[in-house]
Amino acid sequence: MTPLYIIPARGGSKGIPRKNIRPFCGKPLVLYSVEAAMQLAPSERIILSTDSGEIAQVVRDAGLPVEYMRPASLATDTAGSRGVILDVMDYADRMGIAYDTVVLLQPTSPLRTVDDIRACEAAYRHKDPDIDMAVTVCRSPANPYYDCFETDSDGFLHISKGNGQFTRRQDAPQAWVYNGAVYVINPQSIRKMELGAMPRRVPVEMPAQRSVDLDTPLDWIIAETICRNL
Repeated sequence: MTPLYIIPARGGSKGIPRKNIRPFCGKPLVLYSVEAAMQLAPSERIILSTDSGEIAQVVRDAGLPVEYMRPASLATDTAGSRGVILDVMDYADRMGIAYDTVVLLQPTSPLRTVDDIRACEAAYRHKDPDIDMAVTVCRSPANPYYDCFETDSDGFLHISKGNGQFTRRQDAPQAWVYNGAVYVINPQSIRKMELGAMPRRVPVEMPAQRSVDLDTPLDWIIAETICRNL
């Protein structure tokens, strides 16, 4: 495998203002992803995708060159991950950077380790060539067969999946949630479809204590508490 590592770090952030350069346990948040990628690949195959000169400079100061800047059209609240990934891929193609896999490392997962990335890459590599993606997950706190409900047209609760006959959680099929830490993506697949439309996705489990995805100030408090106690 020759991965292209993409680290998306938009300047605007409403939930946690300036979160990508806010100190997380004493270090700018984005650097956790940058430093992990730098342990796995040469700098030419690590691309920061940001529209912010301030974020770019923090990353340059950490030793990673930043030549690419994200266009403003892909730095809005409504811009999706696929467009961001494709624009970086197009840039890499223009620059003659060789790669056969795309690895997306979101800065909002600072508790992710290099070994987590390697495990996800190994899961992708060990499947057949038609795999679309390997992605890190954790066990879901709610299970659609056991304690996740929907309301019908009359407003009554019904189990989301199955017949509602499971009386113990451990008997229900395991449910997973993306934790946002690592996505190892087939470049041909992302050219054709959105991440959520990919039919051949392999889960790679990470423990819940390292699966905090920073979206709110409460997430930040929880993640820093875990970080300081790991």
